[in-house]
Amino acid sequence: MKSWPEVYIPTIDSRFNIPALNLFNTESSKIEELPKKQIYRMYVCGITPYDSTHLGHAATYLTFDLINRYLRATMAEVRFVENITDIDDPLLERANRDGVDWHVLAESQIELFREDMTALHVIPPKFYIGAVEAINLVTKKIDELDAAGSIYSLENDLYFRVHQDPDFGARSHLSHNDHLQIFSERGGDPDRVGKEDPLDSLVWLSKRENEPGWESKHGIGRPGWHIECCAIALNYLEPAAADDYLIDIQGGGKDLIFPHHEMSASQAKVSTGRDFARMYVHAGMIGLNGQKMSKSLGNLVFVSKLIKDGVSPMTIRCALIMHPYSEDRMWTDELLFEAKEFLDSLIVQISQIDCAPTDEVIQKMINSLSNNLDTPGVITILKDWIKQSQNGETGGNPGELSRAIDSFLGIAI
Repeated sequence: MKSWPEVYIPTIDSRFNIPALNLFNTESSKIEELPKKQIYRMYVCGITPYDSTHLGHAATYLTFDLINRYLRATMAEVRFVENITDIDDPLLERANRDGVDWHVLAESQIELFREDMTALHVIPPKFYIGAVEAINLVTKKIDELDAAGSIYSLENDLYFRVHQDPDFGARSHLSHNDHLQIFSERGGDPDRVGKEDPLDSLVWLSKRENEPGWESKHGIGRPGWHIECCAIALNYLEPAAADDYLIDIQGGGKDLIFPHHEMSASQAKVSTGRDFARMYVHAGMIGLNGQKMSKSLGNLVFVSKLIKDGVSPMTIRCALIMHPYSEDRMWTDELLFEAKEFLDSLIVQISQIDCAPTDEVIQKMINSLSNNLDTPGVITILKDWIKQSQNGETGGNPGELSRAIDSFLGIAI
């Protein structure tokens, strides 16, 4: 599938020290150092294209864009892969509701997503892969799981035995009752009669009436959700045989911790015998004016609508990184105003010939980001620099600071 255009990333002078990146690992429930390497493998779960890019999506993809930028600044190669679930129940349901072809709906929303990511200066993935184009990979992965004795059939549908993975549940830290409840709320079928275990996950859904299906050795049907990401990640990221982990980072929003990331990791573990990700990193949820932002409540704020209304994409980007990435937070008009006011002040000072010293500011920015992407700390550092410049301090290099802000934060001034 076509990705979006490459993003220019300014280089950082070698006199600046770039420490190892520390991130909160959901599996260990603590901040850990990501070892310095020449190649990083990062997989980020993409959208199901039945609605435009909302701010929750944007906050997630900006989080992993910051990680991508930081790791690239260490002169490492970042192999970044993202999927798009271009066939799934929510997409079919929305298409039926609106009386449109599901494929047309998906294509329109995928193109809008590309436009939004381009506007927000998000680095495109090396491989941007749809579920439909990965069906052969899915059937191959099912075969591997079957060879490990972890697949069974139920009325021509195929299920994965989740407890074949001895570590199942260790990544999400939830009780069995929570597993059942969340699984039911997020696309699972714990109450289906005939399953060996309520939490077993669907890997192949046989074709239903009036639904699309694809030919395969498993019959006509389509992939389950979790197997899709497992198959795409392991194929396109090409895990190194000598590494203890198949990939370095599995990323997405907090709502993917369970069941999606737990189950795709279990499928990877059972099919390969190796641990899936070194770190599981999750972005917080975005609410609106004190309420959870969701499709069911009808209170989503869309990136494209904000841009159409005249809001600068850089202001949106700034507003979304003004709070810790992993914390749930609210979107308000006041936050947008605060981000615009900050950027306006920053642009004024960076546009001057003389400004306050910048070397220490850049190093402090880098150090702050190395500490679990402390973007609020970076904003504070830049606000202090603005005040120093306004007070007449000189000796800085505004161009170099501008390039550092662009390189690490993705904010082009």
